[in-house]
Amino acid sequence: MAEGVKKGVVVEFDFAAMDGATLLFEVTKKFLAELDNIPYDEIIEAKHLAGGNYQGGLSEYFAIVKTKKTAAKAAKDLSVAFSEALNEAVPKSITPGFREFVSTIAEHGVKVIITTRADIEKVAPAFEGLLGENVSLFQETSMAYGCVKWDAWRLACARNKVPNFKTIGVTGSGYGVKSALLAGMGVIAVSRPHVAYQDFGGANDVFSELGADAAQTVLALLKA
Repeated sequence: MAEGVKKGVVVEFDFAAMDGATLLFEVTKKFLAELDNIPYDEIIEAKHLAGGNYQGGLSEYFAIVKTKKTAAKAAKDLSVAFSEALNEAVPKSITPGFREFVSTIAEHGVKVIITTRADIEKVAPAFEGLLGENVSLFQETSMAYGCVKWDAWRLACARNKVPNFKTIGVTGSGYGVKSALLAGMGVIAVSRPHVAYQDFGGANDVFSELGADAAQTVLALLKA
């Protein structure tokens, strides 16, 4: 690899920096209740939606509950509802620990890409003081439930000009761990109670939150 090519870190903000898994569950439960009084709980989520795509999971579950609502439209509307919830939640989730995590890594010349499904224009002001030459926001448009697939990790790397094999993915689910590995990346994870049942095997390390310790682990993995 030619000298001067940046190493990178892709942070799945919605699920790693904040507890987006719980927020997504709450949004989905409310959405399905209002759609057709469709029941939803953690077991249903784990069986039918977690780790898959919105439309496929809803189609499977709609067949079981025998609703006449269409999965394609519901998937699109649920995606919008979650993004709108994130517009409010993301700015409130930029903690001092997260700022330290990002700034510590960026100070070592590593490119930090913060991905989110929130509206970038609406949430960008909340990241004031973090964004710069080595820190950028990236719009995540994945329709995967509670994670992103391998191609989304690769896209974030490509669009920000960092090679996937010199990049660490930071995820908030066991599914995200697997997809980052499939993308050819190293990976650290944040595990919270809502996703603790998932398999985080393969992660280089697992934390309860992002902060100084997680930043030092990332820098050691990248040899930065």
